[in-house]
Amino acid sequence: MLAIVAYALGVMYTPGPVNLLGLNAGLHGQARSSLGFYIGVGLAMLILFLLFGWAGAAWVRGDMLAVVGALGCGYIFYLAINIARSSIDLPAVRQAPRVMRLRDGLIMQLCNPKGIVATLPIATIQFPAAGIHGLSLTLWSMGLAALAVGAPGSYALIGVVLGKRLENPKILQGFSLGMAALLAGVALSIGYEHVWLPLTAD
Repeated sequence: MLAIVAYALGVMYTPGPVNLLGLNAGLHGQARSSLGFYIGVGLAMLILFLLFGWAGAAWVRGDMLAVVGALGCGYIFYLAINIARSSIDLPAVRQAPRVMRLRDGLIMQLCNPKGIVATLPIATIQFPAAGIHGLSLTLWSMGLAALAVGAPGSYALIGVVLGKRLENPKILQGFSLGMAALLAGVALSIGYEHVWLPLTAD
């Protein structure tokens, strides 16, 4: 179950459009007034976790888990490589913003491919493998959605605390490399537990 949280943190807290908007809000003194935006992001993630979680419980049976797990591991590795190779363009996020609201966060995260990338492997691979369904699926989804609220919120706090010192993109680049390594480790863990061991058990 630790792998679920590790994967969620690795995907949710890497620089992306939603988190960079949070950073931008902090840099412009709008961290507190953008609270609705962060909640909207979390609400979108809750919707995605529940939608994919319920569908995953119906679609992903035990005999399919190894195949789906292998595909999921490959996709997580692909994501980790893209995150490690991505560049951060901080000047682009320093444009004067308008205050973001709950509706903005909800719509943006529902349409954000990164939101789907974060929820799909957890809901369709890790939840069924861990026996998480029904009420526990709802509780896990709510907890992970709360983590999602903290992602753009934490970037906003970074913007407030560091302010102009974030002119050097190497700070966020180092963070991205750390998150990419975390994702690669999670992919290896999932591959070992849910692909390798079931295939070699017989």
